[in-house]
Amino acid sequence: MSFASFISSRISFKSNRTYSKLIVRIAIIGIMLSLGVMILSVAIIRGFKQEIRQKLRGFAGDIQVQNYDNNNSYQASPIHMDNDFVKKIRSSSLFTNIAPTVIKPGIIKTKTEIEGVVIKGVNKDYDWTFFKKMMVSGKVIDFADTADAQKQVMISSYTASRLKLKVGDKFLMYFVQESLRKRPFYVKGIFDVGVEEVDKTFVIGDLSLLVKLNNWDADEIGGYQLQVADFDKLNTANDFLADKMPLKLKSYTVTESYPTIFVWLSELDLNAEVMLILMILVGTINMISALLIIILERTSMIGILKAMGAKNWTIQKIFLYNASYLVGIGLVLGNVFGLGISLFQHRTHFFTLDEASYYMKFVPMQLHWSDVLLLNLGTMVICILVLIIPSMLVAKISPVKAIRFK
Repeated sequence: MSFASFISSRISFKSNRTYSKLIVRIAIIGIMLSLGVMILSVAIIRGFKQEIRQKLRGFAGDIQVQNYDNNNSYQASPIHMDNDFVKKIRSSSLFTNIAPTVIKPGIIKTKTEIEGVVIKGVNKDYDWTFFKKMMVSGKVIDFADTADAQKQVMISSYTASRLKLKVGDKFLMYFVQESLRKRPFYVKGIFDVGVEEVDKTFVIGDLSLLVKLNNWDADEIGGYQLQVADFDKLNTANDFLADKMPLKLKSYTVTESYPTIFVWLSELDLNAEVMLILMILVGTINMISALLIIILERTSMIGILKAMGAKNWTIQKIFLYNASYLVGIGLVLGNVFGLGISLFQHRTHFFTLDEASYYMKFVPMQLHWSDVLLLNLGTMVICILVLIIPSMLVAKISPVKAIRFK
């Protein structure tokens, strides 16, 4: 153990502090709160981005492929199913699923209510992983019985509440086209995505029925919905599609389908950066104040050490080591505080949100251990580097005057 670390351990753990006791405690609490808030901020931002992104991806897919035309309505122009194109997608490691879809506006009419919706037609190739997690009651569409599948629909809890429908209830849906058509359906399941644009608009039904209603050929569809293996490679996958799909088709990503939401999510990163900077400032200012008071309280000791031949840097290291101990205690408590609340919220969903405003019912938490490690290392390094400046006060203390100081 070096001389500086030995003296530092003595004044850190085996001395009765007087004037500096309160300020040291405040500094430790400041570090604890700073790190705890930073951990919570990162966890919440990651949680928000992950949850909302997963909801949009689960419903709309990562990439949509449709006819290359100027049709901006819900009901896209038909395209013929291309088995070669589908095989190329399924053979690529960039994608996990490809399924045909058809979108068609309709009007649901019950005995007492009426509601305009958009029905999204899917078939047995559709990936139900997301919807199974979002189900409030009932089940997803069962395609085992083709005739019965055409009568099944899944509606959102918002639509179910508006129309006073529950699982098993029957209703008529009208489709406005050249000749008005109506079809009977019953509620197979009720879901709650939590995204207003989805829950207020869409219901899920059978693709083959919509193909018949549109008077399309049996091999015609509205487009394809694709899921990518890695969302970080979304643009790479989209570029791959551009090379593989026929010229008459176009593709657009989920970020292009919901630009407002994804811009909002990207702005959350800026909010997190501002929060981290503010918390680091709070922690370092507290530690600077504490170190200055500790140095002033130990003026006599500094004078004696200088009189014995100790160099300024050696004495500075004593106080830097002392400050490091205090920062370390603050970091340990900060980890307990931040990780404890994160784990509590993740397990209990105690802190709730307005789903209409935030797209979810509770504050989401997602944290990687690398985030925690970087926050701890960053806080420690920044605090110690900044504390070098106030520790230079040692050089200005005169041995003779310091020994007389009481």
